[in-house]
Amino acid sequence: MSGNGKIAMITGAGSGIGRSVALAMMKEGYSVVLAGRRQDALDETVSLGASYGVPSLAVSTDLADPVAVKNLFAKTKEKFGRLDVLFNNAGTNAPAIPLEELSFDQWQTVLGANLTAAFLCTQEAFRIMKDQSPRGGRIINNGSVSSQTPRPNSAPYTATKHAITGLTKSTSLDGRKYDIACGQIDIGNASTNMTQKMSTGVLQPNLELAIEPTMDVRNVANAVVFMASLALDANVSTITVMATKMPLAGRG
Repeated sequence: MSGNGKIAMITGAGSGIGRSVALAMMKEGYSVVLAGRRQDALDETVSLGASYGVPSLAVSTDLADPVAVKNLFAKTKEKFGRLDVLFNNAGTNAPAIPLEELSFDQWQTVLGANLTAAFLCTQEAFRIMKDQSPRGGRIINNGSVSSQTPRPNSAPYTATKHAITGLTKSTSLDGRKYDIACGQIDIGNASTNMTQKMSTGVLQPNLELAIEPTMDVRNVANAVVFMASLALDANVSTITVMATKMPLAGRG
């Protein structure tokens, strides 16, 4: 298909939610920039979306490194000249061990991948979006339902995802003067490699293991495409897309 003239960047595009969103954006005609740690995984995503016939750029990037992020956005601007959508999706987790046993390095790793990376990418996106013509763009942050409610033994992940909510609100406010919209999608139990453990049992607040329902990751991709499709005078500030029966609301 022919492109729609818009450029989207997806971080963590080599697998899971990022890959699904990248392919959905390609299907809708977006030219796509794919960022993540593993070049081979990014190239595989590009190959899977080749039939959509839209231009793409895959850049292996340490998204917690300011120099690497600047390089990513410089390559994006060089190839496409602009950026219309940024999906801050990349992230990681620490081992599910008691809070007091976490190392400082484990804390820092999650902070860098989940929060610092989103800030650095947002900052570089601002620098492109505010000066391009037509001006503006849209930033979508992956907050996770952990931005609302923690799981046991998840302090670093939960802290960063709560912080993403603050980053989303600040970005939305600070972006207004540049016609940059920002919203957040909180995702619960999308079926990916990361959620395979749901089928064997996940630790619950009462310290028992329970199997949790999951949902097709394409539901997430469809929601991101919808958020991205809005004109810049409209914004989805927050949306939760989750498996209907996952134990989040109420007492589980």
